[in-house]
Amino acid sequence: MGKKMGRKKQKIVLPPELPPEIPDEAVEVSDEDMQFVSENQEYTGFLSNLDTKTINKQVTRVADVKEDELESLYERRLKKQSLVKETEKQGLEVDPVDALPVKTLDGKLHYRTVPKATQKSENNDKDEDNTNNKDAGTDASVVKRTKAEKRAQLKKMRKEAKKQSKEVAAVEDVEQMPQAEVMDEVRKDMTAEEVNEKKKFRLAELGTALLTDPELNIKSLKEMLEISKDGDRDIVVLALKSLLAVFRDIIPGYHIRLPTEKEQEMKVSKDVKKMRFYESTLLSAYKAYIQKLIAIEKQDVYKRFAVRCICSLLEAVPHFNLRENLLAAVIRNISSEDDISRKLCCATVKSLFTNEGKHGGEATVEAVQMIADLVKTHDCQLHPDSIEVFMYLTFDEDLGKHESQDANNKFKSKNAKRKNLKEQKELAANERKRTRKEMMSKTREEVTAELKAASLATDVTERRRMQTDVLSAVFETYFRVLKHALKPRSEAGSSPELAGSHPLLTPCLHGIVKFCQLIDLDFMSDLMNYLRKLARSGNDSDGSSKDVSACLTVSERLQCCIVAFRVMRNNLTH
Repeated sequence: MGKKMGRKKQKIVLPPELPPEIPDEAVEVSDEDMQFVSENQEYTGFLSNLDTKTINKQVTRVADVKEDELESLYERRLKKQSLVKETEKQGLEVDPVDALPVKTLDGKLHYRTVPKATQKSENNDKDEDNTNNKDAGTDASVVKRTKAEKRAQLKKMRKEAKKQSKEVAAVEDVEQMPQAEVMDEVRKDMTAEEVNEKKKFRLAELGTALLTDPELNIKSLKEMLEISKDGDRDIVVLALKSLLAVFRDIIPGYHIRLPTEKEQEMKVSKDVKKMRFYESTLLSAYKAYIQKLIAIEKQDVYKRFAVRCICSLLEAVPHFNLRENLLAAVIRNISSEDDISRKLCCATVKSLFTNEGKHGGEATVEAVQMIADLVKTHDCQLHPDSIEVFMYLTFDEDLGKHESQDANNKFKSKNAKRKNLKEQKELAANERKRTRKEMMSKTREEVTAELKAASLATDVTERRRMQTDVLSAVFETYFRVLKHALKPRSEAGSSPELAGSHPLLTPCLHGIVKFCQLIDLDFMSDLMNYLRKLARSGNDSDGSSKDVSACLTVSERLQCCIVAFRVMRNNLTH
């Protein structure tokens, strides 16, 4: 008895459940399986002689257990499984035998689960089925799904598996794409900010390389110009600013003359070829840059910025090529309605007048002539600042004295030459007294002195010519303004932005007072006649009224009187 009591009760382990019965119509057989069976028929013959009933009976049988006890054990297991399914909170897992698993990209298997909502509905259906089964005298835990339900579930699982396999195949196709296509996709997905940051960084690299070694990196100017064609305003402004800094630094101090066709056909050294390539590339990029500035200057968004760049470039390199294009853009905005643009342009013109050493006076002549044409085109209806810049012009008043002195110097030099010739003849007669070396040194000194005198005479003559052109353009503008002031106000017209119908009269009178001592005496009578007509009273000596007096106000007529007196005084003193 003690041995029997000490023995433990043997635990009965039930065999696993058999897979559900699937009809032959629901089984899908691939072509590969059919081919494998047809090629290995000698190994598949035993399948036709299998006794499935005996095998199932052997599998479900448990040793040393009676059939009644075995049936009760199966019923307990079913009840236990149903209780576990009811207590699940997150979801109800489908039996792995009835559902196909889904394999993820990392190689893990996942079985599908039923959501909570469906779980509740299924529980409700089960409760209803249980009540019905209880009434019928059957146990709800023993009820199984029908073959039609299993078949529908299998079809659903297969569709989801196919869908998942297609997604995996799409991912594999993306992985197998060429590197160029992948890079294109990545570029498309990049944000605009990242692209702009790359362009800014590239501009910094190119600008630094050009400032470090312009001759080696001169081709970088073309890439910077391409970046300036971007649609983003910040990138355009940054690119044009970078180009402005580069051009101001690398532009040489001379005017570039491109070689002619004959010069290009000639054989030259490598250094000359390199220099020609550098100068041609620089000049073409500079031309494209100026064209870009002039084009965007017409847009309101870039107007002030473009005007600032043009003025800065003209003020920095007035001696370089394409000065006429920059100067035309500046003069066009010298009477602009925008105060900032107008002041920038006026300051640039004043800088050209006061710093003639940068351009030799040529830019001054061009600027004055352009202003005179602008006054003529707009019929004197411009902002006063447009001719007020003339006050910054400088003229050499004693240039005539220098010319007379130069003439005396030339006369003296001729006499000296004659004396030198006599001395040379005497030296020829007395060759024994002087050596040939001394004679050659004497001749070199004389030739050097003559060349210096000739160069100075040419500079003075050229400066005299340029100043004469400037002075004639200035007084042409002044006389045009005085003549326009004689018209009645109805004919002269008025601009709402400008004060009065004669906005240029006041700066014109100030300029006449400053430069009246330089005017030719032939024009002095015409000048005084204009001033007399503008300053006279409303009635002539015969009592007839004139429309001329209606052109000017009292203060303007008083200014004309004061200018006339100052002109007479300056000419009398001179």
